[in-house]
Amino acid sequence: MAGTVVVILRIMPESVDSDLNIIKEEIHKQMSSHGGKNITFEEKPVAFGLKAIILKMAFPEEKGTEIIEKTISEISGVSSVSIEDYRRAFG
Repeated sequence: MAGTVVVILRIMPESVDSDLNIIKEEIHKQMSSHGGKNITFEEKPVAFGLKAIILKMAFPEEKGTEIIEKTISEISGVSSVSIEDYRRAFG
């Protein structure tokens, strides 16, 4: 029986000059269309002015993580995507 999972991802932009707001808007649009809910973003400094985007969301477990990683990595301005945490949501 598939349920809902909570996924936390670290998304690295291509450069310091990448517009994080545009990237976040596109991620929100794409993840919503794939069933993502309660999507939130946080920016974390990495080094030399570069900031990572931390994405937290609820996602349908049956869809798996491959679609998340593939969809986000294809967004313009995104260098890499890594899953930081993945766990089943209860309640």
